[in-house]
Amino acid sequence: MYEFVDRLINIALPRVRDFRGLSPKSFDGCGNYTIGIKEHIIFPEIDYDKVADVWGMDITVCTSAKSDDAGTSAIERVQLPVPAVRTILNGGEPG
Repeated sequence: MYEFVDRLINIALPRVRDFRGLSPKSFDGCGNYTIGIKEHIIFPEIDYDKVADVWGMDITVCTSAKSDDAGTSAIERVQLPVPAVRTILNGGEPG
């Protein structure tokens, strides 16, 4: 699982067109974080020439946290590119 998250953060997400970071509003209230991917071909393991259909997926990072604030700490430790997470969770706007 850690290898998948590492490849997602360092290889796949930077390949997304116009990538500006992940939404800090994607927490579920229990400390888990969900990412929606529109094209599975962002992963380097996928041979683009052999793909008949492009499909999306949802990826949920489950934590043992009981709140979004505690989940934010876990998300920050794995270095997911989520800008201004603490600002959003505290009711502010990202800077």
